[in-house]
Formats: sequence, structure tokens, C-alpha cells
Amino acid sequence: MKMHQEEIVVATPGRGLLEVTSAVRRVVASTRVSTGLCVVYCRHTSCSLVIQENADPSARRDLEAWLERLAPDGDPHHTHTAEGLDDMPAHLRAAVTRTSESIPVQAGRLALGTWQGLFLAEHRLAPHRRTLLVHVQGL
Repeated sequence: MKMHQEEIVVATPGRGLLEVTSAVRRVVASTRVSTGLCVVYCRHTSCSLVIQENADPSARRDLEAWLERLAPDGDPHHTHTAEGLDDMPAHLRAAVTRTSESIPVQAGRLALGTWQGLFLAEHRLAPHRRTLLVHVQGL
């Protein structure tokens, strides 16, 4: 069984969904694992990962709008505001999404569905450099 870990650094432009599928695909291809599992882990508490439709941008816009309604910036009930009015909302949005995603590797490729893509969801307003750890194991 092969195991491989590699970090991907993603520069985000600020809040929004940034597709990282291609970068993860490159890591998987470099391992030459034919059958296995790819786990992508986000090392931050104010961004997250989501598998979402990657064909129609309106699906991403609707998800972003829903997250904004769910955890609005500047909510007066929030006490964790050390880094700004978007600080606690970013943590809340990350809490209802995912810190990691597991994707099967089949025939040497990510076994995503036709319209699926892997996205880094940046929940902060300002640009950040985010680190994802990609772990691939299999035969």
C-alpha cells in the first residue's frame, strides 16, 4: 500500500468559494495510486471545504448567500470579534461545513461525480493564504 502526503497552499481573494479540484487531482495523479482514498484536510478554523456543483456558478452563489444569512457579519450577539466583525461568522460558517473531505480514488482519479468539484470556502473578507493537507493512500 502506498501513502503520500502533500500540502497545497491556496491564496484566497477573500470571502467566496475557490475551486481546488485540479490541484488535488494533480497530487493524486503524482502518487500513481489506482484504487484508494484521498483525504483533503483544511488546517484553519475560519475556512472550510465543500463538495459542490462546479458547472453552474449560481449554485455557489446560492450557497454563499445562505451562509451569509446563517451567520451574518456584525451580529451583536458575538463576543469573539478580536479580528473584526467577520471573525466569529467565519468560525460559525466553518462549523456547519467541513474541515475535511474524503474522496475515493478509482482508476487513478478522484471519483467525483460529473458535476462535483472540491472547493475551499473562504469565510473571511480579507485575502488569506490557506494550507490544505492532501493524504492519498491505496494500491
